[in-house]
Amino acid sequence: MLTAVDHVQLAAPPGSEDALRAYYSDVLGMRELSKPPLLAARGGCWFVLGAVQLHLGVDEDFRPARTAHPGLRVNGIQEYARRLQERGARVVWDGDLPGHRRFYSEDPVGNRLEFLEPHGPDVGGADVGRPDGSGPDGGDPGGDRP
Repeated sequence: MLTAVDHVQLAAPPGSEDALRAYYSDVLGMRELSKPPLLAARGGCWFVLGAVQLHLGVDEDFRPARTAHPGLRVNGIQEYARRLQERGARVVWDGDLPGHRRFYSEDPVGNRLEFLEPHGPDVGGADVGRPDGSGPDGGDPGGDRP
C-alpha cells in the first residue's frame, strides 16, 4: 500500500554540487542531508524541508526537463518571488491554477521549479492573478509563459 511520496529526484550535471548547495540551502532555505557513503560517492546532494526531500543526482548526459518539475508550496509568495529575483533567478508568473498564486523559476542548472501558494476563501475561486492584483490572468507582464 502506498502511504506517501518519500522524495523527488532531479538530475544535475557533474560538478554542479556547490552551485546547487548555494541555491537550495541559501536561496530556498532547505537543509542539506548527509548522503549514505556509498551514494555520496556518486555525487549529487540531498535537501529536506519539513517532510519533503529533494534529491539531486548526477547525470553524465544531463539535460534539464522542459516541463517536468516539483511543485513547492510557499508562504508569502510575492516576497518569495522577490527574494529569488534579487538573487538573479527568473520568475514567470502563471495564473492558470484556480485558487493558487504561482510562478515558475529554474535552479542554477536549469531544472524547472514551480512555487505555489493557495489563496482566497475558496481554493477553486476565480481570484487568481499576479500577487499585486494587477491582472486577471496572472501572466508575466512581458508576456512570457512557462
